[in-house]
Amino acid sequence: MNILQWHQVCACDDIDEEDVIEFRHDDQLYAIYHTPSGFYATAGLCTHETARLTEGLVFGEIIECPMHMGRFHIPTGAAKGAPVCVNLITHPVKVEDNKVFIGLAGD
Repeated sequence: MNILQWHQVCACDDIDEEDVIEFRHDDQLYAIYHTPSGFYATAGLCTHETARLTEGLVFGEIIECPMHMGRFHIPTGAAKGAPVCVNLITHPVKVEDNKVFIGLAGD
């Protein structure tokens, strides 16, 4: 049975609004975002050509991939613009004591 485990990513002030940073855990890359509506986490690689989303641009709640400018809706992971057509996996995020945490499945 997988139980959600919380991992500290950074302090809230470490990510400017409309920005993204990377977080690595167990050889997996995650993208952690600070949008006008809060903090979010998704898989760190684009579903189209596996470009690192942390090198892309955040516009409100949209991340634009740096390789072919495909866009995803950050809170839901929904693909929003060609050439991307596969949604991103999203992960739960919580903020406690001015720190950002990502929830990942564990044993």
